[in-house]
Amino acid sequence: MKDLLQNNKHRPWPIPKERWKFYQEWNKAVFLHWKVDFDALRKLVPAGLEIDLFEGNAWVSLVAFTMEKIRPRNLPYFSPVSDFDEINIRTYIKSGNKTGVYFLSIEGGKKLSCALAKSISGLPYRFSKMHREKGAFFSENTLLKESFSIRFSVEELQNKNNFDYWVTERYALFQETPKGINEFEIHHLEWPIQKLKTTALEVKYDRFKNLIGRPPDKAHYSSGVKVLAFNKKEMKTGGF
Repeated sequence: MKDLLQNNKHRPWPIPKERWKFYQEWNKAVFLHWKVDFDALRKLVPAGLEIDLFEGNAWVSLVAFTMEKIRPRNLPYFSPVSDFDEINIRTYIKSGNKTGVYFLSIEGGKKLSCALAKSISGLPYRFSKMHREKGAFFSENTLLKESFSIRFSVEELQNKNNFDYWVTERYALFQETPKGINEFEIHHLEWPIQKLKTTALEVKYDRFKNLIGRPPDKAHYSSGVKVLAFNKKEMKTGGF
């Protein structure tokens, strides 16, 4: 952990001074990115958050990965709860001098893990059936009639371009609550990025069909990062 904390020159702002609270790993991540209409996205993001743009355009991403070894500080992880597949649909925002992400949707592949994550973090986790195998990831939520499936191959490591940095190097998360907006800060090393070639893809989220109801504009893969998460901060709506 000491080496992880000391490796921080890539961050756009300093690591929080307080002690980290949770360790976790985000592994074998599939990133799909869509350029979206700003006005359509603005309706889904709290007014207190500014939508971040890349070269004048708003973006939404679907990230499918495996959460592993999540644990509180000074406690061991317990694989039956700590390890689970996850899909989040996110967009990119600004708050003061920080750039971060905002989840439009977040789901996990284990009921107990989702319940605990939602209780501890306040993030709107929900359960969906998930399965992954080499070169494939599948998810289905029969209640919401939502599903995701992808088959893919991974190619060589690539040097990150400006978009890759913009879309992956995010060290804060902001999420709306009934009381306002919670801010979460995290720390990790830079994401290693590989090319991803999609051989089959189906994305069915009717709520977001005007955003991600077509083939993605960009895609890539990452072996993953080790993450330190800090205590959430409750921020009043309108305080940005």
